[in-house]
Amino acid sequence: MSRWMVFVAGILGVVAVMIGAYGAHGLENSLIEEGLETEAIEKRLEQCDIAVRYHMVHVLGLLCIGIMGQQVAPKLRSAAAVFFLLGISLFSGGLYSMVFLGQMGHWAIVPSGGLSFMIGWLCLAMTAFLKQANH
Repeated sequence: MSRWMVFVAGILGVVAVMIGAYGAHGLENSLIEEGLETEAIEKRLEQCDIAVRYHMVHVLGLLCIGIMGQQVAPKLRSAAAVFFLLGISLFSGGLYSMVFLGQMGHWAIVPSGGLSFMIGWLCLAMTAFLKQANH
């Protein structure tokens, strides 16, 4: 799983950089061309920035999980990784949906992603207190 987690972190890192670059250099013009009002454009640019920031931070979390090694609480590591992936999908994905499509779907998507991030960090924190022999 460690190799796969490093691989997934690398791919998701590339995606975060690509979206961030587009957000910084092309998104505003696209939104202007859509005819959105200045306030709506500013809100979407801010949402994109937040989504990319949380996306990238949690990619780095995934990378850390991937390089921790199999001997460190594998079940909690796996749970943390799953919750980070879920958080990226729901939190950042929900915001990306608002930014690029103008709609998110259900209102609870973004908060559910935030909760997933928190659970993932708690799982990761708990690995510090487990002895290697107890997993």
